[in-house]
Amino acid sequence: MPDDNERMIRDLFAAYLANDRQHVSDALADDFRFTSPFDDELDKAAYFERCWKDTGWIARHEIERIFVRGDEAFVTYRCLATDGRSFRNTEFFTFAGGKVRRIEVYFGAARQDGRFLPQRR
Repeated sequence: MPDDNERMIRDLFAAYLANDRQHVSDALADDFRFTSPFDDELDKAAYFERCWKDTGWIARHEIERIFVRGDEAFVTYRCLATDGRSFRNTEFFTFAGGKVRRIEVYFGAARQDGRFLPQRR
């Protein structure tokens, strides 16, 4: 099961880069919820309406680590934009019935040239 959940996370990141909304939709449970510092408990429909954008601005994701324990996982990744900007996030996944039931996103600081950029206040 942990290997399946890790594979699902990697497949979701690949589908996002490919702008494959159908693959992502199929991987999310009907009662899916998404939470971030800007979003509180969005359901599946609201997630796609509010958060799903064209991914052409992303050059690549670099998955730094994935920790899976049963039906829960953390993934930390660096996202590199086509304009050279980058940032790191950590996401907490919960799985149920072979699907992603929840994602909670924790935003990281912006990075450039391997260094953290000062945060704006």
